[in-house]
Amino acid sequence: MNSEIRQLQPTQLWNKFADLNAVPRPSKKEERVIAFIKNFGENLSLETIVDEVGNVIIKKPATSGMENRTTVVMQSHLDMVHQKNNDTEFDFDNQGIEMHVVGDWVRAKGTTLGADNGLGVATIMAILESTDIPHPAIEALFTIDEETGMTGAMGLKGGLLTGGILLNLDTEEDDEIGVGCAGGIDVTATRAYKEEETPEFKIGFKISVKGLQGGHSGMQIHEGLGNANKIMNRLLFDGFENFGLRISEIDGGSLRNAIPRESNAVIVVDAIHEASFVAEINDLAEIIKTELKTMEPDLKIEVSSCEAPENIMDLGVQEGFTRALYAAHNGVYRMSADIPELVETSNNIARVLVKNGNIHVGCLTRSSVESSKIDLANTLRSTFELTGCEVEFSGDYPGWTPNMKSPILKVLSKIYEDMNGEEAHVAACHAGLECGILGQNYPEMDMISFGPNIKGAHSPDERAQISSAQKYWKFVLEILKQIPVAN
Repeated sequence: MNSEIRQLQPTQLWNKFADLNAVPRPSKKEERVIAFIKNFGENLSLETIVDEVGNVIIKKPATSGMENRTTVVMQSHLDMVHQKNNDTEFDFDNQGIEMHVVGDWVRAKGTTLGADNGLGVATIMAILESTDIPHPAIEALFTIDEETGMTGAMGLKGGLLTGGILLNLDTEEDDEIGVGCAGGIDVTATRAYKEEETPEFKIGFKISVKGLQGGHSGMQIHEGLGNANKIMNRLLFDGFENFGLRISEIDGGSLRNAIPRESNAVIVVDAIHEASFVAEINDLAEIIKTELKTMEPDLKIEVSSCEAPENIMDLGVQEGFTRALYAAHNGVYRMSADIPELVETSNNIARVLVKNGNIHVGCLTRSSVESSKIDLANTLRSTFELTGCEVEFSGDYPGWTPNMKSPILKVLSKIYEDMNGEEAHVAACHAGLECGILGQNYPEMDMISFGPNIKGAHSPDERAQISSAQKYWKFVLEILKQIPVAN
């Protein structure tokens, strides 16, 4: 299946991507891909370093005639988001990604593709392996754990790199040159509660929300996509208000950086309300589907009978929890006043787990303005603390402040316009790039971000555009040719 990928142009890029995607590389479990990249560098007889946190650095000398150019750091992250469709059987820990071509796009079979940031990694690998591509001295930086904590970038020490320019290959629009990004912080609410024995004359139901698109919780947060956790809470809240619905379990969403696509709940209601409860839930389901029909045409909300569970949530805890989840902000919080159409601050209610006497709610709050990020995080903290939860902030990382006077920005902007006959879109993004973190230990490094068209990142709908990869590859080669002379 992946053999057809290897025939695509440019073959150097797609072959390295196929090699990479044969290696399991979920975030936090990068041991095999670290070894893979380390062996790759050593087999090329290039200086190869694995630092104490697991980042891999491979250094390649300049090609003939390019020795006086500024050393360039080419950077991408090794890990990928692991998401799959509910009906797809796949083991991300042990299987390589299964890819296929659909028109002008490369897709995976029911899982994320790993083009984020695998195409960037593959690009760097192809440059390192090449014998006929002109380039200055290169320091290839392959970071780990970008998707779930950015611990690779945070753990990279100063002094390991000497490059004056950093090319981050983690942007997902081929007409965009990235000059800034949002920072982020994880907000986690937890509490224990006493379970109650399910009373007599209660009947059980399973409620399922599925078929949502999901997607990147930064780049797509403004698109009006459905959030399975918020939809489920709306259903549960309505059922409690009208029929005294009691919750036994909730399991919704997965990764903090992915908009949740599915949620399941086990609940009980009085047997006497069975028919009217089912009718009410189905009516509300149709209302929600109508509200979201443009963006979420495949949304399914299903209610089915099941055996009544042995235990349910404490009534007071349930009432407070569902109200807190209703009040907790999800989506865009503030648009930038300085950069048109840029989301400044947002939150994704990514994970809701209620089971065995414990509540867990995981959020990812993003902002390009540090004070606004903390403001929203405190808003969420206050909301959940009012219902008795303990709230923890973790994984805090800074944004990347745009530098519109960047010398490498001028170089890339001119190259793009010369190659395409139009100006590139110079922008900051609402995703978390590693540039802001790397800049803390390398403040003098001139940084820029770009990449090919990748759609649906962080979801099983992720796809990479073949024609865009060709455009992007030519752009990369021309940039390397035109890196300025070192000062």
